[in-house]
Amino acid sequence: MVRNIEWMPVVTPDEPRSTPQTSPASAPLARLGYPAADNGLPSSPLSFPDGGAFRVEIPSVEGPAALTAVLDEAAARSVPIHRVSQGSGVMMQTDAEITEMVQACDAANIELCLFLGPRASWDAGGGRFTPAGNLGPRARGAEQLAQCLEDALRAVELGVRCLLVGDEGVLWALHRLRTAGELPAELTLKVSALIGPANPASFALFENLGADSVNVPGDLSLAQLTDLRAAGRSAIDFYLESPDNLGGFVRHYDGPELVRLLAPVYLKFGLRNAPDIYPSGGHLRAAVEQSGRERVRRAELGLALLERRGLLDQMSPLGSRLVGPLSRFAPAPAISDAAPTTATSAAATAGEPSPAAQR
Repeated sequence: MVRNIEWMPVVTPDEPRSTPQTSPASAPLARLGYPAADNGLPSSPLSFPDGGAFRVEIPSVEGPAALTAVLDEAAARSVPIHRVSQGSGVMMQTDAEITEMVQACDAANIELCLFLGPRASWDAGGGRFTPAGNLGPRARGAEQLAQCLEDALRAVELGVRCLLVGDEGVLWALHRLRTAGELPAELTLKVSALIGPANPASFALFENLGADSVNVPGDLSLAQLTDLRAAGRSAIDFYLESPDNLGGFVRHYDGPELVRLLAPVYLKFGLRNAPDIYPSGGHLRAAVEQSGRERVRRAELGLALLERRGLLDQMSPLGSRLVGPLSRFAPAPAISDAAPTTATSAAATAGEPSPAAQR
C-alpha cells in the first residue's frame, strides 16, 4: 500500500526538484568493487503547471464496469490516479455508458480520456495483414476522418474533455477546431502509443500539430527519451509496463529516472501477459475488470518504488489535468464556411490549375 498522499505537498514551479535517492544496492556494490550506475543524463527542467513532475494513468479502462473496478481497487490500495484512458473508442460505447464514466470520473476528480474509434486496423483494407503496410490506428480516407471527428464531437457533447488520437491529420483537424472555438479550449488531445514519435523532430511535430500529451515508444533508451524531452514541452506518456502488442516491456525500475529525465510525464501502467481487449464488450467483461484491477496493483508497485527513492512529493496534486502553454504551428489556417469538397475546387482554392486543366 502506498502511503496516503492526498494531502502531500508538491514542489511549486519556482522550487528546484530533488533528484532520486541512490539505490540501496549502490553501497553493497561499491564494497564489492563494482561501479554504481550513472547515465550522466541531464534532468528535465520542466514540470506541470502545478509544479509536479509526474502523474499516474491507468490505461485500457473499457467502460463503466471496468472504471468501477479500477476505482474500487485504487481506493483499497490507496493508489492515486490522475487519468484513466480507454482504447476501444467512443463509437463502441453508448451515450449512457459514456455519461456514467464522465460522472464517475468527475466525482473521483480523475481525467477521462476516450479513444477515437475508427482506425485502419479495423477497416476493410488488407494492408493491416502485412508487416510493412499496417497503418495501425490511422484514419483511412475522408470517410474515416469524418468518422473520427464525429466521435470527437459526440464525446465532447457528453462531457469528455480528453481525446486519445491515433492519426496526425485527425490531431491537426481537432486542434484547428479547438483554436477556432468549435471545440472547448480546455479539451486535451493525447497522441496514441500506436503512432508514438521516436525522435526529437517527430516529438516536436506532434506538439506543434496540437498534442498536449504524447505517448512515446516503450523501447527507447533513457538517452533517446531524454532527446525527446529536449525537443518540446508536451507531457510525455510512458508505459512503465507495456501491453504485449506494444512489446511487453516491464521497466518499473526505470521509474525514478524517467521522472527525473522526462518531467512532466504521465506514468502508465499497462499489463504484460494479458489478452488484447480492443474492441471491448460484455463478452470480455471478466478479463477487462480483472486486468483493470491488476493495472492498479502494478501502479502500487511502481509508486512504492518511487516512494523508496523519495520522489512521491514530486507528484502532481490529485485532480490536476492541464499541461500549460505549448508550441503550436501558427497561425492555424482559417476554417472556411465553404470548404473545398473536390480536387478541382481544392486546387482552385490553392491558386493552382485543376487536375482537369493540367491534362
